[in-house]
Amino acid sequence: MSQTTRNTPDTELSQFRVKGEIPVPVLINWLTTVAVPLLVFFAWRSGLRNDPVTPPLLIGFAVMLAANSLVYWLSSHKTHQRRGFIALITVLFTYLAIHAVEDGSAILWLFAYPPIIFYISEARVGVAACSGGFAAVILLFSPLGNMLFEPPYSSSFRLTMIFALSFEMVTCYILDQSRRRSKLGLLKLAADFEYAAKHDALTGLANRREALSQLDAEHQRYLRNGRLFSVVLLDIDLFKSVNDNYGHHVGDELITLVAQTLREQCRKVDTLARWGGEEYLILLPETPSEQALQTADRIRQAISEASVNTGQGLIKTTVSAGVATIRRSESIDRLLQRSDEALYQAKSEGRNRVCG
Repeated sequence: MSQTTRNTPDTELSQFRVKGEIPVPVLINWLTTVAVPLLVFFAWRSGLRNDPVTPPLLIGFAVMLAANSLVYWLSSHKTHQRRGFIALITVLFTYLAIHAVEDGSAILWLFAYPPIIFYISEARVGVAACSGGFAAVILLFSPLGNMLFEPPYSSSFRLTMIFALSFEMVTCYILDQSRRRSKLGLLKLAADFEYAAKHDALTGLANRREALSQLDAEHQRYLRNGRLFSVVLLDIDLFKSVNDNYGHHVGDELITLVAQTLREQCRKVDTLARWGGEEYLILLPETPSEQALQTADRIRQAISEASVNTGQGLIKTTVSAGVATIRRSESIDRLLQRSDEALYQAKSEGRNRVCG
């Protein structure tokens, strides 16, 4: 069985959402919905002040933000939507600060920038954007900024703005890191729970529940396109005597040894499951009867050659196996019954053999 759930890197896990988390595209669309009428309102106010530049620019930003959301609705491309939104609000906030819109008070909208950037983008993008924005504010408030843009900000406002903005950016970064770590922890915990629900704790193979789920999926595929599949029920011979003579810890080592041999002998597309106790199930997709029998016999031979080292020396074991291949429109229960009957036959004929 694949263990991709447990082995998923943190960078990939972070792409998933946890319950209650607002999806980035939804947040951007809501912000756009709020921003467009606000821009229109402040464009109207600038027009009342006979400002020939600001009204058309603010209307232009409103149109571009709306178009960005519209393109997302048509294409569902999240990355383009996010990048377009970040670029637009970066240019917008820069204009508001440099041209001192609303008598210079529009620069206060910069405080909305850090939380938005950190939420909708990766942490490194948020750090880079906020660092660039902070450097731009320092430049704007510097003597060079006075020469280039002549901003109407007092010295006390500039000092307060710089410290308050830097405090907010650092705080947003810390809170964002905490949010990301908590989210990653929840996702890892969920992945561990999902893995534990589908796998046997001792062997790491699929458990009975997961095996039945895979059987049902393969059966549905067979009903759709007629591709044969086979199952192998495999049981360790005289396992009780091993526990009685050597102890349960040796029995567990033997169970693990058989599981490891199955991994080595089977394909990646095969489902390997601990069916119960010392019994295993192997699901062989697209495998006819003859090939399934050959596979089962190869596994039987490999297990008979393996051994477990105990305090009293090496011990070996053998297995018996029953093979059944799906036919006509039979059910999974009937398929498993036939493989179980074949396993019983193998046991009756002297063990360490494969019947089908």
